[in-house]
Amino acid sequence: MSDPVTSLDKSDAPADTLMGGPRRGRGRTRGRTGGRVRGGAPPALLLPALVGLLFLLLPLLALLVRAPWRSLPEQLTEPEVWQALQLSLFSATAATAVCLVLGVPLAWLLARTEFPGRGLVRALVTLPLVLPPVVGGVALLLALGRNGVVGKLLDSWFGITLPFTTAGVVVAEAFVAMPFLVISVEGTLRAADPRYEEAAMTLGASRFTAFRRVTLPLIAPGIAAGSVLAWARALGEFGATITFAGNFPGRTQTMPLAVYLALQSDPDAAIALSLVLLVVSIAVLAGLRDRWLTAAS
Repeated sequence: MSDPVTSLDKSDAPADTLMGGPRRGRGRTRGRTGGRVRGGAPPALLLPALVGLLFLLLPLLALLVRAPWRSLPEQLTEPEVWQALQLSLFSATAATAVCLVLGVPLAWLLARTEFPGRGLVRALVTLPLVLPPVVGGVALLLALGRNGVVGKLLDSWFGITLPFTTAGVVVAEAFVAMPFLVISVEGTLRAADPRYEEAAMTLGASRFTAFRRVTLPLIAPGIAAGSVLAWARALGEFGATITFAGNFPGRTQTMPLAVYLALQSDPDAAIALSLVLLVVSIAVLAGLRDRWLTAAS
């Protein structure tokens, strides 16, 4: 007498069982395609896509075509250009340091703690992303100017004046760049497993020690990516800088401001400075490429 289990009709078994087991590769293949549709693109979509690509690339190609390549070394070594380069690199680096000191704790607060109005605080933190930079500069003047809400106290108590100084450039750049760092670090914190911090605290570590010894190494890639984005944003800042710090060569004139001024008197110098900013932007994209590919896979 045959075993009732082995005498079951094969038509009652699942299809993947009859084929020798579940098809494990199907899920992987679907994940690798990423939802892309095979086949050629219809002309109704291909034509505007190519026009859009040309619209984005044509100004950059024109910049490369019209660049004074032969005189480029001389242009970049001019005293005014070199001062703008030095000031831009210094102020962008200092602004990124300010963003790190203030932005990482703020990102941790938004990602790891619950408090009333957290959504509103997050919206206010990201507001400089959509706020026109000139409006941000006006707001900084009203807050930190010599007659501002806080600025008059800084002036009368400590003799500190921020507008139209190099420190004012750093403040303006940090104001517009910090949201990039906060968003990047907060996203990394939300993706990190908080149980590692909890395990460290159960072993006797304080909350700050757990943050310093456990959390920071876990979120180091997010901090690095946010720092690069903040530095690049600070390097290219124009509106808030010229409104809050002015345009004084050697003191507050950064590369974007120098480009704007050079267009009126020396177009070759403006193109040379624009090429420097273009190279920096490409370097930032190349540096973040591995992070984006890892997140997309």
